[in-house]
Parts: sequence; C-alpha cells; structure tokens
Amino acid sequence: MFVSPQNVINNLELRSGMIAADFGCGAGYYTVPLAHTVGGNGKVYAYDVRKEMLEMVRSRARLEHLLNIEAVWADLEMPGATKLREETIDAVIISNILFQIDNKKAVLNEAVRILKKGGLLMVVEWDETAKMGGPAAQQKITREEAKRLAEENDCGFAKEFNAGDQHYGLLFKKNVPAQ
Repeated sequence: MFVSPQNVINNLELRSGMIAADFGCGAGYYTVPLAHTVGGNGKVYAYDVRKEMLEMVRSRARLEHLLNIEAVWADLEMPGATKLREETIDAVIISNILFQIDNKKAVLNEAVRILKKGGLLMVVEWDETAKMGGPAAQQKITREEAKRLAEENDCGFAKEFNAGDQHYGLLFKKNVPAQ
C-alpha cells in the first residue's frame, strides 16, 4: 500500500505561510502537496541534483499555478548547498535519498542548519524489512541509523508514522530532546 504524500505531510502540521524544503525532491511527489499546504503566503524550496527532475517540478508548478515553489539545483552533500540562511525553514523532508548518497551526515547537517529551533525534520526511507522494490538490502538505511544521524545533529525523535508498506517515516524536532 502506498500512502498519499498529503497524509505523510500532515505529520508536519504545517500551516499557511510556513516555509518548507524538500531534499531530493525528484519529480515533486512531496513538493507539490507541500506547496498547497503552505499556501500562497508560504514557500517550498525543492532541491535535487538532477536538473531534469527540477524541470519536472517547475512544469507541475506551472500546471497547478503554484507560484510558491522554488526548484533549485544543489549537491546536498556539499556544506551550505541550499544557500539559505541558518534557521529559516519550518520543516525539511528528506525522502528516499539517504540510501543513495555517500555523505549522509552532510545532508543532515545542512537540513538542521536551515531548520528553525523547534523545526521539524522528516525522514522517509525504504523499510529494511520491505520484500519488494527499492534498493538492495545493504543499501537501505535502518530506522536506528536514521535516528542516530538526526540525534547527532541535535534533533530529538518525535514519532514514527505510517509511510506505506515499503517505507518508514520518522519525525524529529530540532533542539528538542527525544520524547
């Protein structure tokens, strides 16, 4: 069972006017619903290293008349890759990219750097127990590893949520100890 991106995003408790970032946005699976959620007074930064994915996001934004999406090319493994000031973002989604990258710590560092104090970090990854699809078992990031990476970056674990049969979803809060 695949879960709708909106159901996943609802865990962020975003409101109109907030600012979010989608790390590894791909074709905009989360970007577009995020843009609808934060509304015209909000903003969504969509980051990807693949320019063709960013063009797909821009096309979807035009089709849906969403003026609050900024699609940005970035190698998120590089320090300061987002080019945003520290503590300016309410929520960051990191979905299905940690298993693909070498410098996971750098990506988490950048996400936490731009998050406001109390901001939310969402990690969605392939479940290590998933039997079908996704990367090879040795590439998958376990829940424990994702928690460790976030907690090393001053983010306390808030909750786990349903992200479908093949994925897990974890929510963390910046500068707030784990519950």
